[in-house]
Amino acid sequence: MSATNITDQAKILSPKRNTTQATTIDELTDEQLAHFGIDKNSEYGQALFNTAQHLYYTQANMQQLWKITSDTLEGLSKENKVAYFNAKKFLSFQIAKILDTLQNPFRATYQSLSKQSGSQVSKSHYPLFDNVTALFSATPVVVRTATYVYACTEWVDDAFQGKESTHQIYSRLLNPTNISLANAIVDLEAGPYAADYLAWNFNSGMAAIDALLSNVLSHGDVLIVSRNVYGGVYQLLHDFFARENRLNVQLEWFDGYSAEEFSSFMQQTKTKHSKRLDGGNALHVYMESPCNPHGYVLDVAGISKIAHASGHVVMLDATLATPILHQPLQRDDKEERPDYVMHSYTKDICGSGATTAGVVIGEAYRMFQGKGDCVNGYDWSKTMFWDVYYIKGAFLDSEKAFDVLTGMKTLEMRIMQKVINTFVFSQFLASHKSFNVNCHAIEGHPNAALREGQMRHGWPCALFTVDMQGTDISRDTFVRFFDALEPAFSHQVSIGQHNTIVLCPALTSHSELDPEAQAKSGIYLTTMRIAMGTDNVKELIAHFINSARLHIDPAMPGFSDKFMPADEIDELYMKTSLRVSQQHYASGASVKDMLG
Repeated sequence: MSATNITDQAKILSPKRNTTQATTIDELTDEQLAHFGIDKNSEYGQALFNTAQHLYYTQANMQQLWKITSDTLEGLSKENKVAYFNAKKFLSFQIAKILDTLQNPFRATYQSLSKQSGSQVSKSHYPLFDNVTALFSATPVVVRTATYVYACTEWVDDAFQGKESTHQIYSRLLNPTNISLANAIVDLEAGPYAADYLAWNFNSGMAAIDALLSNVLSHGDVLIVSRNVYGGVYQLLHDFFARENRLNVQLEWFDGYSAEEFSSFMQQTKTKHSKRLDGGNALHVYMESPCNPHGYVLDVAGISKIAHASGHVVMLDATLATPILHQPLQRDDKEERPDYVMHSYTKDICGSGATTAGVVIGEAYRMFQGKGDCVNGYDWSKTMFWDVYYIKGAFLDSEKAFDVLTGMKTLEMRIMQKVINTFVFSQFLASHKSFNVNCHAIEGHPNAALREGQMRHGWPCALFTVDMQGTDISRDTFVRFFDALEPAFSHQVSIGQHNTIVLCPALTSHSELDPEAQAKSGIYLTTMRIAMGTDNVKELIAHFINSARLHIDPAMPGFSDKFMPADEIDELYMKTSLRVSQQHYASGASVKDMLG
């Protein structure tokens, strides 16, 4: 590397990084001492000069190290990748140790600036270097602060311009714990394409969806929406974005699931709203797959490809799938990937039921650029960070981010157990002719083929519905039966927790929809939305049968005898558990592959 290149790489460390006239490392170092009023010829100045000089050279060397890594990583053997990783890990410890060595003299200098007496007795200490040891934490550190100390004027100016990613200003913009979670979900969702994506975390799933819609939609646009979306999303779209005195967005509800159905519907929508679209408004697509409350999946890849062929933005709420069941951003054909993926962390990804949080994932250039930049013809002002995240303040705090990160550690095993329970419980219910089971886990279900083609291992969504509309059961009998499902089935509104949850959508999650809209969504007064947990499914089945014996049999004699026999339930459970477990464990890389 030439001397000029070394200096250019080192300038990023200068307190005058944007205005320096230095052309050598020595000049950069002289300039730094002068900036802080340090006499270079003093004993302190000489020691500081040598230290700063080494740091400037180190910065240039680090850039060279990163370039070599980027150029060679793909072709390295597994052994060399191990060596690269551990060498850099130890380098991190060395740099942290240098920082830690500064701690005592730094504190002593700070303490000497004022005497701790009188009104100054409770003056806070300066915690900057106390935080160095947090670099060695084995789990993400919960950073509880509203703001941060900044280095110097030019550095904080760059931070406000979005050009200093490691220099936080407010926790509502960037927080280390929040960033850890954003990195983790991108790795999990995008896999081999993770380097191309970024995520922004929000304090709820609805906040994430609102932010995305606010970023994408403009006044008068046309939005195709899959019919069975979460009730809160329906309310947000219908009562806010579609109102004439708000954004006057034209909503078109797509009732199908396949790419063929979507292609036809999209053309009909374009014809219907040709005046709007010809006048400069855009058409966008919003999907929820699997959808709430039935758990049906859409052909996300096929729909995305069709929409992208006409230049339309595609948004996907993948909350119910989680990255374990569906990885839409890992499609080899980029045209088959949605432009944005949202999750409500509140559900399965966290899993505890103790935290509300949400996330939007998108290509990096759509999510963030420094002020003044323009990537792929996309201006920095349109990015989600500057257009929405920076000004709305619906950020995720560090404690919630930590809760989600902790929950993610057990996500895969929890989803596997829920898949087993979903297969078993849905087939148990389907064995009784009085139950209409809307679950794609059942072979022959209209959505089963899409489930097989879209979902990892063909595994089902753990959310589905069942109703008793074909029976003569009275409302009073049904309500007493439903109320008796506690405590085995929790009567709660949210989903995605460890316990199995049951509710009546018509009275709760989809009560915002009028009766006509409910009927179009397949929701009736006897519809039960079941969100499978990780419980013992055989205990759930036994409680379900006993509740039917208690409350339905007296009104409809012999009703409970029509369920699948007990020995068949045991056999179904064992076969399903072995099949799903085999699919899971056989899908991992072999030791031979791991050895390279």
